[in-house]
Amino acid sequence: MRRLLAEMMGTFALVFAGTGAIVINDITHGTVTHVGIALTFGLIVLAMVYALRDVSGAHLNPAVTLGFWAARRFHTSDVVAYLLSQCAGAIAASLALHLLFPAHPTLGATQPSGPVVQSLVLESMLTFLLMFVILNVSTGAKEKGITAGIAVGAVVGLEALFAGPISGASMNPARSFAPALISMNFNNLWIYLVGTCLGALIAVPASRGVLGKHRWIESES
Repeated sequence: MRRLLAEMMGTFALVFAGTGAIVINDITHGTVTHVGIALTFGLIVLAMVYALRDVSGAHLNPAVTLGFWAARRFHTSDVVAYLLSQCAGAIAASLALHLLFPAHPTLGATQPSGPVVQSLVLESMLTFLLMFVILNVSTGAKEKGITAGIAVGAVVGLEALFAGPISGASMNPARSFAPALISMNFNNLWIYLVGTCLGALIAVPASRGVLGKHRWIESES
């Protein structure tokens, strides 16, 4: 239960701060700025990794949990519970933002600004890079080490910085699902469910190939 509570609280913090930055930027006519939004996502992930890594591994993301599972670093029996906890935290965050800013139409939901296929491929590539980094700085299913939080937070912030204007740079199914659910805006949601999970799964063999058999086995325990 401690691990599930940690995942719920961590994902709540990520969605509340990240999509909250988008909402506040909209209602204040650009005060936060796109750079500020990207930094908010990166910094909240960095903070939550350091706060929760020793409790739950600080996945904060259903795609990451699926990636760890595909890499055989995470027990099948725990997958559904983690996914539900992450979605519950994300939904609670979007509900809180809806109560604070009831007039906002999307609550920071992700939407493609160009062709659907473009955003689908982009989300897959972004999540691939994120999962690749996570697998390479992790031990087992936990993001451990002094630099793990910095590396993961930096990737999230960097990808949000350059890809956000095109696809929204979700990289996280829960982050996209929660505001879509609360705002009842399901247009193109499938992009952020399919693309992110696909990218995370593809990262597993890529990471294994780069690390090699010996280092891959070491990283499993």
